[in-house]
Amino acid sequence: MSNRPNLPPLSLHVPEPKYRPGDEADFSDLQIPAAGSAARPATDVHPSAIHDLAYGLVRVLDDDGQAVGPWDPKLDPDRLRAMLRAMALTRAFDERMYRAQRQGKTSFYMKCTGEEAIAVAAAFALDRDDMCFPSYRQQGLLIARDWSLVDMMNQIYSNKGDRLQGKQLPIMYSTKEGSFFSISGNLATQLPQAVGWAMASAIRGDTRIAATWCGEGSTAEGDFHSACTFAAVYRAPVILNVVNNQWAISSFSGFAGAEATTFAARGVGYGIASLRVDGNDALAVYAATEWAAERARTNQGPTLIEFFTYRAEGHSTSDDPSAYRSADEASAWPLGDPIARLKRHLIVSGQWDEDAHAAMDLELANLVKAAQKEAEQNGILGHGLHHPMSTMFENVFETMPWHLEEQRQQMLAEARAAGLETR
Repeated sequence: MSNRPNLPPLSLHVPEPKYRPGDEADFSDLQIPAAGSAARPATDVHPSAIHDLAYGLVRVLDDDGQAVGPWDPKLDPDRLRAMLRAMALTRAFDERMYRAQRQGKTSFYMKCTGEEAIAVAAAFALDRDDMCFPSYRQQGLLIARDWSLVDMMNQIYSNKGDRLQGKQLPIMYSTKEGSFFSISGNLATQLPQAVGWAMASAIRGDTRIAATWCGEGSTAEGDFHSACTFAAVYRAPVILNVVNNQWAISSFSGFAGAEATTFAARGVGYGIASLRVDGNDALAVYAATEWAAERARTNQGPTLIEFFTYRAEGHSTSDDPSAYRSADEASAWPLGDPIARLKRHLIVSGQWDEDAHAAMDLELANLVKAAQKEAEQNGILGHGLHHPMSTMFENVFETMPWHLEEQRQQMLAEARAAGLETR
């Protein structure tokens, strides 16, 4: 220990969230730019010319529900209503599957309440065959692509209809036909995978691009930085989406660097075009994704988008947010609810009304209820295993390695000797 009496002792800064249980949340210190104030550059702009967009906030919907400014995608009413429906369906799906978990029908569930626009609006802006590499809160991608709710529920229940044969934790969907890469519980692994897929698409001379999502906490993982390096160096046709919902389970965003700068700024150092976007504004999400997709599709390189949002509920059914954050944070969040904001925009523009919205909510609730009933005919996780034990060896490798085949045969022999059902 050196002795320098003329210098004050060093101290370590440990980030601390502003509000804890029992505190009153107050977000008045957040700098929220006016809707429409962010410039919209040409899609072939050099990343160095738009550094300011990594520190501001791209917004389209103002406080009166009007779409304003250069980022307004000017979508027709039918497309806006379709987006609203997909967002509402995602929330209805979440609510029913949350209750199913509480009823013991499955072991685990994760809701995306307050973040529906981030997946749904992006899905509408991407092409149907663009490859998505999601994290575990982008179920709206599948729902916006009209994927079967029954198929999703089968996976949640790990029942006999589960295409993954019970090998994945509930909500970790995978469907090649849906251009939806397998969700991984290991954080940030999907980022280098997305960049690699995008590079392969470019090498083949294809026209499909990749998009990937992670939470702000995952930007502290090495995989995030490896992905940024390869994406920047090879100008991979990929969109790197960072969902900054303020919390990584019970760790607030400061532990990932939010006190120092924005998460969009992470892309600036790599030379990646970077945007910071209001994640509760469906039109801003759509416009930013559309802009980034055009850049990728015209060989302008990757884009990093930070979606500034708030996780309205717990991290998962295993989490109790009241243990670490203020009870009124979600209601105090200044950017509002994404479904309510899009609904208001349609109403003020004369394309929707409260009766139509109520009728839609009832229709969607019944739709999800019917899907649940159909899925539960295939069984629920709470009733035990629905796939023979031998299937644990299947659909893992294209060709089963000799040592796994040996183990499978050994297991089958022992099971038969014990009089157990193997098929």
